[in-house]
Order: sequence, then C-alpha cells, then structure tokens
Amino acid sequence: MITRYERIGESVFRKKLANGLELRVVPRPDYARKYAFFATRYGGMDTRFCLNGQWLDTPAGIAHYLEHKMFDTEEGNALQELAKNGAEPNAFTGNAMTGYYFDSTQHFEENLRILLSFVSVPYFTKESVDKEQGIIAQEIRMIEDNPDWRIYHNMVESLYQSNAARTEIAGSVDSIREITAETLYDCHKAFYTPSNMILSVVGDVDPERVEEIAAEILPASGGPEIPRDYGREPEGVGRREFRQTMEVATPQFLAGFKCRPAAEGETWFRQALIGELASDILLGESSPLYLKLYRDGLINSTFGGDYELLPGYACFYAGGDSRDSRAVADAIIKEAARLAAGGIDPDFYERTRRTIYGSYIRSFNSFETIAVSMTEGYFHGYDPFRFPEVFESIAPEDVCAFLRENIAPERCALSEILPGETA
Repeated sequence: MITRYERIGESVFRKKLANGLELRVVPRPDYARKYAFFATRYGGMDTRFCLNGQWLDTPAGIAHYLEHKMFDTEEGNALQELAKNGAEPNAFTGNAMTGYYFDSTQHFEENLRILLSFVSVPYFTKESVDKEQGIIAQEIRMIEDNPDWRIYHNMVESLYQSNAARTEIAGSVDSIREITAETLYDCHKAFYTPSNMILSVVGDVDPERVEEIAAEILPASGGPEIPRDYGREPEGVGRREFRQTMEVATPQFLAGFKCRPAAEGETWFRQALIGELASDILLGESSPLYLKLYRDGLINSTFGGDYELLPGYACFYAGGDSRDSRAVADAIIKEAARLAAGGIDPDFYERTRRTIYGSYIRSFNSFETIAVSMTEGYFHGYDPFRFPEVFESIAPEDVCAFLRENIAPERCALSEILPGETA
C-alpha cells in the first residue's frame, strides 16, 4: 500500500509480509544513492524478558555484543563482502533497538541480500566469541574514560532507581565475561525474528522487488511476541547529586529531570515534540535564560540540553562547562516556573516553533533520517510523516504544562565531573 503525504511531498510503500516483517520503502526516483536499514526491537535495555513462559535474565551488554558478532559468516565477514560491492555498511546498538544498514550507489539487490542474510542467519564459534571479549572490553574501558559518557550515565543512575535505562549498552567488563555463543544464539532466536523487525529502504528502488528479496531470504515464519521487564520505577529521584573526579580541565555538569514517561502511539511522538519545544524555549541560544547565564559567566558555548524518551523512561537534561553548576540548575528550575506561571512570549514561541518545523522538514532530505524515523515510529506506534499535523496540535499551554509538571526541584539530579585524578 502506498500512502502519499502531500504536505511534505513524500510517498511511502508499506506492507506487512506473511512472516510478520514490516516493510517500508520511500521511493526517490532519479537518485543514485540507495539506503537500506534492517532493525530489530532489541537493545541494551532488553536484558530481562519472557521466552516460552519463562523469565530470563541475560548479561548486560549482550545486545551490543551480538551486534558485533553478527557480521561473522561461515564464509568470512559480511562487512568485507558489502565493501567489495561498493557499499558503506555499519551497525549500532541503542537502548531499545539494534540496526544494520548500508549505503550504496550500485549492486543494491546483491547488497540487500547480503544484509538480510547475515542478520537473519547467525554464525558464532566459541573461539570467535572469546576473542571478541577482549575487543569489547577495551571499548568499554575507553567509554568509561570518556567524561561526557560518565557524566551522562551518572545522571541516569541518579534519576532512575530500577528502570533498565540504567544498564550501560556495552555492559561492563565483568558482565560480558558471562556471554557465550549459546547465549548469543538464544537472544538471536528470541529477538531477530521477522515479526520483531522492520526493513526500511530509501532510494530509486522497486518496492515490490524489495519485497520479493525479503520474502526469499528471510525465514517463512516470524516469532512469538516477547514480553520485556524494564523494572518497576518509583516516582522519586534516586540520588540528588553525583560527583566524580576525572582528568578534565574544567568542571562539567548535567542537570537531569525525571519526567513522566509517555504512552506508545502518537502520544509518544507528540510528547517527544513537546519536550523538544520546551528544551529550545527554555535552553536555546536565543532564550532569556541562556543569554542571562552566559552574560553572568555561568555557562559558555558548551551549554545545551535535550529531551529523550525510552520505554518507561523520560528525561530532560541540560549541561556543559560551569564553575557553579548548582546555580545553573537552580536558574533552570526558576525560569521553568516563571514560564509555566506567566506564559511564553508569543513572538519567541513562534520563532522557536518555526525553527523546529523547518529543521524537521529539512531532515527528510536525509535518507538515513527517513529510515531511522520510520523504524522508531514503527517500534513505538506512530507515523513520523504526520509530523506537520502532530506538531501543529501543540499549543504554548502544552509546553507550559510540560515545564510545570517536569522541571521541578524534586525531579532534579545533578551530575558533575570535577578536575582531579580519575576516581
């Protein structure tokens, strides 16, 4: 079925295959580039799940470990095969998904067959799995030495007490030692099933031909729905402050706010857009708060913020370099309360709204953004191409309500990295 979106000038081919795979194709006639993104709803958070009526606990980092090993094939390495065909392949593991993709201008069908084959047919040996432990352990140590990652993870651990978002995607050096070829095969069997996956393609391709190849390569049947347990999270913040010393030149901080999680569906999309609007209005470079903090010397150009959603998790955060992070966090809370009570300047709101609207529309020029947006939308039950309609349903009062409900002292945790020897 083809759906046309006149307001953004896009057409999307959608089809649910007999094996349960969701297929999305955005035709781009006359473009040489072709982009394919094959993803499973399985990421770093999915360490506890129910399979065949039994709840299983798996080691932290197993989804990321599995991603590393998926490129191994009985014949060699899929990355090398794709590169020989002129493709640029890669993969990533997030909190709630793992994606494999390639970008190419030639040999698209052959590259698509390779992609679908190596992701759906695992090949592990004890020797290769053991060897990978050293590689991933080195990667974990590098992450642990990164101040930006440490300050973020410390913030999440402070805000949340049991939600699986606390789990580091790569795991720990200790947790990955528990991973074996058998556990990798078990997790692949549970989550790498067509009914838990989506194939998104953008470019000058024939959607029906993509469908034929997918039906030919992938298993004929999907798999059962896998219940996941992300933890029962209490309302309050677990820890108000988290300080760590590292070899940094200046103090760094993140002030995080534990927000109310969003329901799946279009509500999820709308909530994400409200959070983005709130972030730009409260923290953007032209906002009154930013200008005042900058003028007072409390922040510099590193300052910024964001809002993110995950299953059972929502977080609004801001940070950067600062000599007085507590003063900045207090100013954020105070300004949010002022806006919530007195309203947002209409001209400033409209400028911010137009900026975000234009940015979203321009993002549809990116093949990668289109494919990832379709994937995230499918996994969370919304249609990213309905952006104009959803965005226009948001009013200044919605942003004020968001600030009132979420940017409050009792919802705040302050994470700091201070100069000194690494703790």
